[in-house]
Amino acid sequence: MSWPVLYTQLVGANRHSTSLGKVWLSVLFIFRVLVLVVAAESVWGDEQSDFTCNTLQGSGRAGFLSSKCQAEELETLKKRRLPITGGLWWTYACSLVFRLLFEGGFMYALYVVYDGFHMPRLVQCDQWPCPNLVDCFISRPTEKTIFTVFMATASSICMVLNMAELAYLVVKAVTRNLCDQKERKSARKTSREQI
Repeated sequence: MSWPVLYTQLVGANRHSTSLGKVWLSVLFIFRVLVLVVAAESVWGDEQSDFTCNTLQGSGRAGFLSSKCQAEELETLKKRRLPITGGLWWTYACSLVFRLLFEGGFMYALYVVYDGFHMPRLVQCDQWPCPNLVDCFISRPTEKTIFTVFMATASSICMVLNMAELAYLVVKAVTRNLCDQKERKSARKTSREQI
């Protein structure tokens, strides 16, 4: 993983984000990506060697911020706020809707695939390569259940943050439009009085 490239991407994304978007990005990277990188390998590492069946026949195949310039650039970008208006507003709102749909789809698929968020200890296999109904035991089901619940919780938090950010953007856009209309009416009234 290239830290300078990741840093550049995060700075670019944060430049246009609202405060809730920055919190969402932190939750995404800290609670999901880093935990996934650190924990997933030990929990889901070598499934085939730990997946056992009673028959012993074939089983189912289941840069750190190194320069001062980068730190100064980050501080400068943190202080500068870019307004989210026009085409950028629509793009940002659509990305929020997409993130909500993606998170919801992920949660639904996870729930359907595992019949809830619980990893079964025993799976009965009756498909190839198993010749008949065979009991197969999944390795580390408790750890996988804990990890899955953690990821589902992080996904739920991200969904709540996305909904809050979308509501914030809509309310801010509506109030901005109402203020603009009020200013235009006031300007028209003033110009009529001058004539």
